[in-house]
Amino acid sequence: MRLKSLLLCVPFALSLATADTKAEAVITHKMDNFPIAESVEINAGKDIIFLSGKVPTKKAADLPNAELASYGNTEEQTINVLEQIQAHLAQLGLSMEDVVKMQVFLVGGEETDGTMDFKGFMDGYTKFFDGKSSKLPARSAFQVAKLANPAWRVEIEVTAVRP
Repeated sequence: MRLKSLLLCVPFALSLATADTKAEAVITHKMDNFPIAESVEINAGKDIIFLSGKVPTKKAADLPNAELASYGNTEEQTINVLEQIQAHLAQLGLSMEDVVKMQVFLVGGEETDGTMDFKGFMDGYTKFFDGKSSKLPARSAFQVAKLANPAWRVEIEVTAVRP
């Protein structure tokens, strides 16, 4: 009977030991000299939230729908999209520090000879993720041929974790 009681206690004791070493919900492994994470670990039992891709909104409702000037350049569009993401996360009780993964889709337009404006994107991105925080997302950025609106240069989707 004693052996049976001991065997029942072992899994409980092991779970306590594991809980101490895994106390942090999200562990970020920063990339040297670049404001993204090389990898992000998420411990079991955490809520993972997937946000659909967000695209820029017009600077004013009365501006034309398919003109670049209505949405701004890549930097302005990046800031607009990240502000939308930040607002949506706030509605969920989360912040930009809870973002663990980001996928960025960039379009090269006539103004950049068909090449994505990565510098413009980074100028907007670093207003939200400057590399000084220990909480940075793992991130990918892609040039795509087109988005749904010919004036859009940026679409961003993110994954967040509730701490």
